[in-house]
Amino acid sequence: MANDIRAVAWTGDGLRLIDQTVLPGRVEHLDVRDTATLVDAIQRLAVRGAPALGVAGAFGVAVAMLEAERKRWPDAERDAAIARVRSARPTAVNLAAGVDRVLPLMPEGVAAVLAEAQALLDEDVRGNRAIGRLGADWILARTGERPLRVLTHCNAGALATAGWGTALGVVRELHDRGRVELVYADETRPLLQGTRLTAWELRQAGIPYRVQTDGAAPSTILRGLVDVAVIGADRIAANGDTANKIGSLGVALACADAGIPFVVAAPWSTVDPATPTGAGIPIEERAAGEVLNGAAPEGASAFNPAFDVTPARLVTALVTETGVLEVSAGRTPLA
Repeated sequence: MANDIRAVAWTGDGLRLIDQTVLPGRVEHLDVRDTATLVDAIQRLAVRGAPALGVAGAFGVAVAMLEAERKRWPDAERDAAIARVRSARPTAVNLAAGVDRVLPLMPEGVAAVLAEAQALLDEDVRGNRAIGRLGADWILARTGERPLRVLTHCNAGALATAGWGTALGVVRELHDRGRVELVYADETRPLLQGTRLTAWELRQAGIPYRVQTDGAAPSTILRGLVDVAVIGADRIAANGDTANKIGSLGVALACADAGIPFVVAAPWSTVDPATPTGAGIPIEERAAGEVLNGAAPEGASAFNPAFDVTPARLVTALVTETGVLEVSAGRTPLA
């Protein structure tokens, strides 16, 4: 069942990850006992999603400490390995935040680091449940009585978190209340997280859905086929500008034109007070082959940003575990 999905878990001597690169065809796990394997898993998106990356980063410090003990590394080598984990993907603030949260506990030993990492995991699950309830309450207070047609972009479900999900957690809460007619799951280029992952989670949860191309999303919205869009976030600037998977901005622009809510659901840890506006959010650029994929003419090049930034003026509501901020109306995260 979708409720039981755990993308990240500690096994006792290492980190166990659901390998999201082979879903939905197979459910396989990666057992991680060294930092090189963890960095590779992060970079090739075997583990992904801002909250899940934060938990993986926190446990990754313990992985590095245990690896250093086995291999008799000096402290400098151990610390360099931790730094590689911390910087494995630049856009999502949670990865670095998860590492930074447990670093002060390193002098107390692996057990202390593991306890704090587990606390972060447990907090994320509780927070996701709260996000689901608060987001559903806010949406239902502003929509009609009939079941809703919801659009989501990328994957912000249990696979992207420590459990339950953020944007998809809101959808699941709406479904539990009998208020979902249909979910449009954008395919999400370049690695099809919507097609492969969101659709899989929706099927597990028994929620009606259709997969659509990213390019279809604005038209679907403007044709009046969507009541609300709910997405996750990888980093939120202090002014409410929001970074999410490439294509999110087009969804937001269409929602603004159609006059329907564009809702961002994310834990408060995704808010980065050190980044005043979206202009300061680093945008990860991925390999050209993910786009060209053997179909383009020989010698073709590609522009492959993994994320875009939606200006705060287009974010109708930001739902965190602490409450709902109507960002486009001026209620920014650090106002």
